[in-house]
Amino acid sequence: METILDILIIGAGPIGLACGIEAKKAGLSYLIVEKGCLVNSLYNYPLYMTFFSTADRLEIGGMPFASIHAKPNRAEALEYYRRVTDAHQLHVNLFEEVTGVVPEQGNYSITTSKASYKAKHIIIAIGFYGIPNLLHVKGEELPKVRHYYFDPHYYYKQKVLVIGANNSAADAALETWRKGAEVTMVVREPELGSIKYWTKPDLENRIKEGSIKAYFSSNVSEIREHEADIQTLEGKVTIANDFVLAMTGYQPEFSFLQKLGINLTNDQKRYPQYDPDTMETNLPGVYLAGVICGGMDTHVWFIENSREHAIKIVKNIAEEAGTGF
Repeated sequence: METILDILIIGAGPIGLACGIEAKKAGLSYLIVEKGCLVNSLYNYPLYMTFFSTADRLEIGGMPFASIHAKPNRAEALEYYRRVTDAHQLHVNLFEEVTGVVPEQGNYSITTSKASYKAKHIIIAIGFYGIPNLLHVKGEELPKVRHYYFDPHYYYKQKVLVIGANNSAADAALETWRKGAEVTMVVREPELGSIKYWTKPDLENRIKEGSIKAYFSSNVSEIREHEADIQTLEGKVTIANDFVLAMTGYQPEFSFLQKLGINLTNDQKRYPQYDPDTMETNLPGVYLAGVICGGMDTHVWFIENSREHAIKIVKNIAEEAGTGF
């Protein structure tokens, strides 16, 4: 007889892991499947990224997060979530992508790139780091245009154009400049955006002294192999350019939600439909957890304020199953 899981969790980020921990505590059978590596979004963060949150606010499963810094960095976070996964002996299948979900006799039949499963409930905790917001300008398809930034050494002695106003753009601009790049920033707004308080004055001073050139209230209008056009308030400016780092943000995989049948609002925010008390969507037995709940408002939910989603969801499932919580 085929085994039917109580819960199949899609996504092995911090919130997906938290859901697995709660399911195990409640005595429910579960499996976490992840199309990439463990905490794949965090792995793809810049090499030297420092969290805005303190370590205690990133903790899950009651396991302390010890950091030698006031704010933990990427490497410490990866180590922490590996240790959490091992300590709780979580059932996690990595590099296994969900390709289909079909309702079947009160349960769900799930197919992946490696296997098939049946589950009574599904938790979607896929984050939003997989799809970049595109510029939609000519030349964006060129290899020199990057929507992800990792290691500043790569850009040593290169002319780098950084597009964006927030943390990712600020980090990319400062780090590549410090490693010897010639950096120009293009900011759509008239001023810098929401940037970590210890980074913003540093960037402002580099711009003020002219070490980093910045065009405000401006947009990149075209990218070519060795140069780029910037539309400024004074008109078009063409600069020599080797690489473009488009730090313009990311969005959830809305197509995946829509394929399952989860309702989204028709406005630009594209909020998915769910009950905030239980996190259950318009599909019975299908739940959302983590930043995916915010639609295009990707700065609403973070690790620290969405850890409670795991507790809400598993409590609802356990009560429904009559196992208690």
